[in-house]
Amino acid sequence: MGVNRITLAGMALALGLAAAAAPALAGDAAKGEAAYKMRCTGCHSIAANKVGPMHRGVVGRPAGTAPGYAYSNALKASGIVWTEALIQQWISGPQAMVPGAYMRFSVADPAERADIAAFLATQK
Repeated sequence: MGVNRITLAGMALALGLAAAAAPALAGDAAKGEAAYKMRCTGCHSIAANKVGPMHRGVVGRPAGTAPGYAYSNALKASGIVWTEALIQQWISGPQAMVPGAYMRFSVADPAERADIAAFLATQK
């Protein structure tokens, strides 16, 4: 079965959300690297699964498919293919985006979310 590529609006409809998230902001990957180290490395790393899945190659990867990580059924069934915009939405409120996902941590500042997403996009 192929992976469905979905838009923010399509995902909002599929998840029954009232409205799609705001458009993605352009981020600064250098600032994002610092923010990632400060905010994300307690649970994630670029190259290895920890409490959360590894992030190398996350942009363009279907959600719930990092090798060797035990994802929630909700995230595996979400149909999401990660983009910078979807990462920004995800880290603004994972439970609002995919109820039943394991991740509960969020980043309040939109600019910081954009920077983290820009950094992750460089991690091929």
